[in-house]
Amino acid sequence: MELLDLAQNYFGDTRSGSLAGPLGGFLVAVLLVFTVLLIRNMNARIRRLPERFPASEAGEPGESVEATGAETRTPPRTTPSGASPAD
Repeated sequence: MELLDLAQNYFGDTRSGSLAGPLGGFLVAVLLVFTVLLIRNMNARIRRLPERFPASEAGEPGESVEATGAETRTPPRTTPSGASPAD
């Protein structure tokens, strides 16, 4: 008799009123939509950034020339339109 008491279900009918499966699926779908929208927003913001940022001056507080790497950078070569780079 003790075994039957241990095996008895005290939580009611767990199959008919259960919302765990549909609610979990809904939450996963909401998180997926949120993630897709977040990635699209971040990509749009990254595209709007300039290709290169201006080099900061060594006189700014908290930064040094070694920290920014300004000494080792060389500006990219640009040629006027229509001119060949070999000129």
